[in-house]
Amino acid sequence: MAGNEQILKAKFNDYVQSLETYIMFQIKAKQLALTEELTKKNRKPIALSMGAPVDMVPMFAVDTLKNVLDDPSIHTYSTPKGETYFLEAVARRMKKRFGVELDPKKEVYSLIGSKEGIANLIRELINPVVDEKERDIIMCPNPGYASYKEMVKVSGGLFWGVPLLEENNYQPDLEAELTKILNAGYKKEKIKALIINYPNNPLGVTCDFDYMQKCVDFCLKNNIILISDNAYAEIYFDENDKPRSILECKGAKDIAVEFHSFSKPYAMTGWRMGFVCGNETIVSMLGKLKSTIDTGIFKALQLTGAKLLDSKEGDEYINEANKKFKHKIQKFVDGLNSLGYSVKMPKASFYLWVKIPPRYNGDSKKFADDLLEKSGIVIVPGEAFGDLGKGYVRMSITASESSLDEVIERMKADGHNF
Repeated sequence: MAGNEQILKAKFNDYVQSLETYIMFQIKAKQLALTEELTKKNRKPIALSMGAPVDMVPMFAVDTLKNVLDDPSIHTYSTPKGETYFLEAVARRMKKRFGVELDPKKEVYSLIGSKEGIANLIRELINPVVDEKERDIIMCPNPGYASYKEMVKVSGGLFWGVPLLEENNYQPDLEAELTKILNAGYKKEKIKALIINYPNNPLGVTCDFDYMQKCVDFCLKNNIILISDNAYAEIYFDENDKPRSILECKGAKDIAVEFHSFSKPYAMTGWRMGFVCGNETIVSMLGKLKSTIDTGIFKALQLTGAKLLDSKEGDEYINEANKKFKHKIQKFVDGLNSLGYSVKMPKASFYLWVKIPPRYNGDSKKFADDLLEKSGIVIVPGEAFGDLGKGYVRMSITASESSLDEVIERMKADGHNF
C-alpha cells in the first residue's frame, strides 16, 4: 500500500509536491492530539491561532437567507461573475465606504472568498519554468499571510519577501527593494505583481494614505500589477482613522485591484463570499479563468450578501463587533504587559504581534510549543509568516473575553512571563 501511495504521489507536479500543509491545519492537528492530556490537567486548549471571528453572524443575514430559500429560481446555476444585484450592491458599498466609483458590469467580480481569488490571479500571472532566474516574481509582505508564499510556489513562480519591519514603520521602500531584486540577477520584466495587505495579517499594522499612493506610483512607474488584500478593512477602533482603499489613490484603477471578504467583518467565514474590484482588464482576466473552473456563489448567498451590504443592520453589526474587539484586545494587551511584555494596541484587525521572551533566543516555535504543551494556549510562531517573523508569535484575539482572561491567568501561573 505504501508503495502504491508513492507511485500515485509521483503523478502530481513538483510544485504541488513541494507544498507545506497550511500552518493552521498543522497547529490544529497538534492541538487535537494534546486535547485529552491537557484537559486532564485543567488546561483545555484555548485557540488564539485562527484568524476567524467566533461571534454569531448577523441575524439579519440569517433571516434574509431563510426567506430567499423559498424562491425556486434561487437554486439554479449562478454566473461566476456574480448576479447583477450582488455586483451593484458591491459598487454601492465601495462608494459609501470609500468614495470609490465602480462600474459593476466591468470592475467588480464575485469570489468564493478572497483567498480563492488571490490564488487564481497569481496562477494567471505566472508562467512556470524550471530555471529560478527566469521565474516570474510576486513581491509579497514578509512577514505576511502564510498562504501567499504557497500560492506563488504552486504556480511555479518566485516569492520575493518585502520586509515589513518596525524600523521602516512597516512601510518598506519599494524602489530599494526593486534594486535588491535586480542586484540578485533577476529581470525587471519578470516582476508581475506586488501584494500589499493593510491592515496586515499577521502584524495588525496599518499604513498611511501617502504610502498607499507611493505603492500605486511605484507600480505605475514599473508596470507592475498592484494587488491589495483588504480583508480587514472593516475591523478598526477609531471612527476617525478607518482603513482606506487602494482605489482611492490617484491612478490606482490603471494598475490595481482590491480584494474584500465577508468573512472577517461579518464572521461569515463558512459562507465563502468575497469580491475583487478595480482595474477592468485585471478583473476581466481573472474572470476568464474563473469561468472555466467554477460556476459562482450560490444565488441565495449572493442575494443575502447584497442586502447585508446595503443594510443599516450590517453597519450596526460591524460597529458593535469593533467595540467588542477593542475592549477585548486592550484588556488582553494590558494583561500581557503586566507579565513584562511590550505590546501596543493595534489600530485595526484582531491580531497581536508579540515579541517572545529573550530566554528563547528567537526560537518562536519553541515558545509556541511550550505555551501549547504546558498551558494549552494555541498560538502561531512568527516564522510561519516568513523568515522575518523569527522571534515573534501571532495571537488572534477572537476568543471570548473569559477565555482571554484565562490565557493571561495561565501564562502567569505557568511562568510564561517575559
